[in-house]
Amino acid sequence: MMAIIDWFAVPLSYPFMQRALMVSLLVGAVCAVLSCYLVLKGWSLMGDAISHAVLPGIVLAYVTGLPLAVGAFIAGLSCALLTGYLKESSRVKEDTVMGVVFSGMFGFGLVIFTKVETEQHLLHILFGNVLGVSVRDLIETALIAGVTLAIVLVKRRDLLLYCFDPNHARAIGLPVQALHYGLLVLLSLTIVGSLKAVGIILVVAMLIAPGAIAFLLTDRFERMLVIATVVATGSSVLGTLISFHIDGATGACIVLVQAAVFVLAFLFAPKRGLVAARMARRQSSMFTSG
Repeated sequence: MMAIIDWFAVPLSYPFMQRALMVSLLVGAVCAVLSCYLVLKGWSLMGDAISHAVLPGIVLAYVTGLPLAVGAFIAGLSCALLTGYLKESSRVKEDTVMGVVFSGMFGFGLVIFTKVETEQHLLHILFGNVLGVSVRDLIETALIAGVTLAIVLVKRRDLLLYCFDPNHARAIGLPVQALHYGLLVLLSLTIVGSLKAVGIILVVAMLIAPGAIAFLLTDRFERMLVIATVVATGSSVLGTLISFHIDGATGACIVLVQAAVFVLAFLFAPKRGLVAARMARRQSSMFTSG
């Protein structure tokens, strides 16, 4: 019994682990909430695209002396806007456009990174370095997570209807285009806030796995948010502790824990084939009656 207590207590005796756990909790919470909307909208590839596209923004921000988070946000949002413009201006499908845009921006970021002399390790950008976060990083992540969660909380019903049925949202007078770009802004902010924890490669897993797990387990969106948040924060804490004890990559450990939970949810989810249909009927009737 003492060994189990020590397994949890010993890491907490180190200040860097305390900061790492707080950052992991913040990132887990904000990614979980947004992942529910991304899963309903089918935007998993969009999250992947924006997360890769922030690399050139980070490098250019370093060169110009701007905060790295500012460069990452501008690059991520530019990727999202460029993807939307190319999709509307050509016959190419959205997933193809996203693949071209994010791979091009990621390649550009890698090229200019190799030409810039910096002490920043590339692996820390790609895979995160949550064990090395400073107090300033913690405050920055808390601000981003707080703003994102507050906006989602205020506009949760409008965002839900937009993700679930944009035609219905447009028919009842909701500003669909504003919701579209607002969700992209929130996605970019969330990715920027998650960089310290899991990096630009693994953040897409944090943005999809919690919502996918919750989607398998419930047909109520409110319950889906709760389940996703519990899974994401629990996985973040457990993954961080595991990485401390095995001296492994923290972001990778967090993602592996979430992947294991997804497998369990898939294997034991009640009536997997009916959950999506029940959620569709429930949400449709809710907005029709409202």
